[in-house]
Amino acid sequence: MRKLFLLLLPLAGISQDYTYDVLIKNGKIVDGTGNSWYYGDVAVKDGKIAAIGKLPNAAANKVVDARGLIVAPGFIDVHGHLEGGVFRNPSGENLLYDGVTSVITGNCGGSSDDIGKFLWRLDSIKTGINIGSLIGHNTVREKVMGRSNRPPTAEEQRQMEALVEKAMKDGAVGFSTGLIYIPGTYAATDEVVGLAKAAARYHSVYASHIRDEGLNVFEAIEEAINIGRQAQMPVQISHFKISNKTNWGRAGETLALIEKARKEGYDVNIDQYMYTASSTNLHTRLPSWVMSGGQDSVVWRINDPATRKRILDEMMQTLKKSKNKNYSYAVVASYSKDTTLNGKSISEINKNKGRKAKAKQEAETILEMIENGGAQMIYHSMSEDDLRYFLRSPYNMFARDAGVTTHSGVPHPRTYGNNSRALGKYVREEKIITLEEAIRRMTSLPAQKFQLKNRGLLREGMAADIVIFDEKTVTDKATFEQPHQYSEGFKFVLVNGQMVIEEGKYNGTRNGQSLKGPGFIKQ
Repeated sequence: MRKLFLLLLPLAGISQDYTYDVLIKNGKIVDGTGNSWYYGDVAVKDGKIAAIGKLPNAAANKVVDARGLIVAPGFIDVHGHLEGGVFRNPSGENLLYDGVTSVITGNCGGSSDDIGKFLWRLDSIKTGINIGSLIGHNTVREKVMGRSNRPPTAEEQRQMEALVEKAMKDGAVGFSTGLIYIPGTYAATDEVVGLAKAAARYHSVYASHIRDEGLNVFEAIEEAINIGRQAQMPVQISHFKISNKTNWGRAGETLALIEKARKEGYDVNIDQYMYTASSTNLHTRLPSWVMSGGQDSVVWRINDPATRKRILDEMMQTLKKSKNKNYSYAVVASYSKDTTLNGKSISEINKNKGRKAKAKQEAETILEMIENGGAQMIYHSMSEDDLRYFLRSPYNMFARDAGVTTHSGVPHPRTYGNNSRALGKYVREEKIITLEEAIRRMTSLPAQKFQLKNRGLLREGMAADIVIFDEKTVTDKATFEQPHQYSEGFKFVLVNGQMVIEEGKYNGTRNGQSLKGPGFIKQ
């Protein structure tokens, strides 16, 4: 196997003034535009790309021989959930080992409630990656209205819009919703439009975990597009999928809604992770009305006999509509009450409790777990054929829908391996899209969508976020059974001009920056 060389200069006894900090030589450059690769060199100085092309006379403090390797812009993940984990593990190695140098967090309606303070804290602790944040609808609504299941008053709507505007001025890159989650699910479309308009005044993006990704997915997609249309702002539909067997095979119909909107002149994009399982909390198995008022109210409803019967009846109806016979598709990722259940399906847990192998008994097991605080789950609910169909769309970017790992529980493998899985499985092995197109979706397309104007391309003057990887060996190692495994194949990664991955190993450097939206006003 050919060994890679990182030449550390100056050599002992030699005195020389070097033009560049880092020089990457002889690489196959994939610049992020979608254009074909070409051989060339990339020089880095003071955190930026200083020169690119054939640089035979260039000298630098560090020289990387990238012969036979791909040199590309650092990957930008537009759908992260980093709010808690990044302060426990600021390095973000799981992302760096997967080629990700920038992440947009605050998705699905959940964000920090003080974007300015959040971004300040990121810069204070120094993170391994660059991070921007959306302002979340659920966060804003809960701050003003709690978990009430009702429309806002005029004054409450005004307060929420003011919070969104403040977040935009503090640096938020857009406004997000999670209309499947509490309390966002209680919001009518008009409420969301009003908040989106407040964000739109600052030329930002509307990113939505739509109201339903299963049985009513068509109506939910139309609602997201309509919100963007009324607010006159770009739309990003998160983790685009069909998560109900009833609608499997209808990927072309859902994607046609995106294409139709774009033909009509509306800026709509989607993102997708490379797996047929989703991950969210166990509470989403309950009817949304059960969640009103918070956990104490939920526990009361579960323990009231008449209400409990209503909950179970509705759970059985939903299960039947999804064409699932039981809850074997639902697997525990993290259950703090009893960690021995991590990695087991609800059907297995129910059986181990000595209960009958019937859906209603499994629903009882779910209620019991929710009484004890609930769990983070993995739901095997999608079709591989649909996934491949969405992957071909040029309007689609790749996003893992995960956070910074704390190496606990049995999390979704996308936490570690989303981008490498795309490059290894779907580009190299299945050849669904080209390498250049995949990299465009990971770099310039997300940079364009979220207005990260100095990232996403290998161009002189741009931030030197750069990945160097072996297209023949890049692969995801994480599995559903053993998720805590870093991706392989990324030999070198630079963040803002500094090496963070060298010879395939994280070196401990934290050189990330907070990313500000277009409405940011420096205080």
